[in-house]
Amino acid sequence: MYWLFNSSIGRKLIMSISGIFLVLFLLFHMSMNLTLLFSTEAYDWICELLGANWYAIAGTLVLAAGVAIHIVYGTWLTLQNQKARGADQYVSSSKTKTEWSAKNMYVLGLIILLGLIIHLWNFWYKMQLAELLHLPDAVSEGSGLVIELFSNPWYSIIYVLWLAALWFHLTHGVWSAFQTLGLNGKTWYPRVKFISNVVATVIMIGFAVVPVYFTMLILFNN
Repeated sequence: MYWLFNSSIGRKLIMSISGIFLVLFLLFHMSMNLTLLFSTEAYDWICELLGANWYAIAGTLVLAAGVAIHIVYGTWLTLQNQKARGADQYVSSSKTKTEWSAKNMYVLGLIILLGLIIHLWNFWYKMQLAELLHLPDAVSEGSGLVIELFSNPWYSIIYVLWLAALWFHLTHGVWSAFQTLGLNGKTWYPRVKFISNVVATVIMIGFAVVPVYFTMLILFNN
């Protein structure tokens, strides 16, 4: 187990596994958000399941640990690569041409982290945490909160821009994770790149549909 935490390959493996775990969560969260387009009751029912229940709290702690591990190891790898390569950012060891997203993975990660903090403040704090702490302003119906926020065009624009940063991060991150897990070479490279682009695009569009829908709804009704 020593090599897992004290070697470059081991740290990249941890980074990849935590990244894949977060991608799976994003796909789940995206699916949950999409239910709001068809039924506010279904969305509120899911929110209730994910409220201040022991399993939801345990899941939140596991997710927070995954995010923390990903950030810590991402920072660690970035500092190592900067030390080894000068001003270069964290890039893949592939001999293929380095993409913009690969050279700016950490910067993109910081943008995503900032957006995540805003997202947690506007949603998680007002819903699960407020319910857990029995705060008087706890939101009982998550659908109303989401619709209210995404009815603000400026908030929706910022949210979509944040998703664009997430897309760039995922297109390289998913591919890099597969490469670390051994899916590389001339045969697998184009396949993994295609899968990475598809996954990143599905996640971005799936999340973007909700703010765009409610913003357009407000604009056309005014």
